[in-house]
Amino acid sequence: MRRKLVAIGAIVLAAAQAAGAAMAGKSPVKVFILAGQSNMEGQAVVDLDHEQYYNGGKGNLEHVMRDPAKAPRYAHLKDKSGNWAVRDDVWVRYRTDKELKKGKLSIGYAVYPGRHHFGPELQFGHVMGDALDSQVLLVKTAWGGKSLYKDFRPPSSGGEVGPYYTKMLAEVREALARLKDDFPDYDGRGYELAGFVWFQGWNDMCTKAAVPEYEQNLVNLIKDVRKALDAPNLPVVIGETGNCNHTVFRQAQAAAAGRPEFKGTVAFVPTAAFRRPKEESPNVGHGHHWFGNAESYFLIGDALGEAMKALVGK
Repeated sequence: MRRKLVAIGAIVLAAAQAAGAAMAGKSPVKVFILAGQSNMEGQAVVDLDHEQYYNGGKGNLEHVMRDPAKAPRYAHLKDKSGNWAVRDDVWVRYRTDKELKKGKLSIGYAVYPGRHHFGPELQFGHVMGDALDSQVLLVKTAWGGKSLYKDFRPPSSGGEVGPYYTKMLAEVREALARLKDDFPDYDGRGYELAGFVWFQGWNDMCTKAAVPEYEQNLVNLIKDVRKALDAPNLPVVIGETGNCNHTVFRQAQAAAAGRPEFKGTVAFVPTAAFRRPKEESPNVGHGHHWFGNAESYFLIGDALGEAMKALVGK
């Protein structure tokens, strides 16, 4: 009997240890900062909520998922009941100008009210959730119509520090300070700043004085954010402004990522291949927003996620 009790006790202990290991695997929470302007805010259209504006539904997420050739790649976005899937192991926090959006990863973490839009965070979150055993938190800090030249201007670039550079860091610090308040499932055992994604550029491209400075301003942004957050080797992914034809500007984005001092810690993600024709998209007049095409934003999020996964793996 005593041997049986010892054996049972060992089994219980092993189970408890396994459960503890599983819980420990959720922490520290891996925190990724998703920063930029309107395209990071999220302009992809989910469904036909405004029929008069959205080109009969062409290019929205529902439309893309009905394509038999594409459906398998998007299948994880819905559950078995046909509802939009909600991912427990990935949280999102995004303060728009009107509300604080927080919760488990799904559609709807865009600048607009409701659940009719999404941004790169959707598929980025799925990629990182699949790649990591820890809980993942995505902190979105994005505001439309902002430049790196002025609005996000980092301290090292000289002149007046951009108000949205300051606001971005404040949003990140607030998110980290309020982990337990915003996400009751947080176990209180710490977090790790795991990556920074920058997806921005349209306003700088349109400002003559900003283009020659852009490469250096972006280099300064990376260095200053790392310093401010005490994360000297923070992995950084730069998403190309691939929906424009300004070659010099896009080359400046790639050149910043290619600086020797960033080798192995900064990646550049080309995105021009993800452009879809306006005739096949919801917002035919919004080329600056990828015409609101859901496939474009899904593929951008996927590519940003894969690049971040490679850096985190290193």
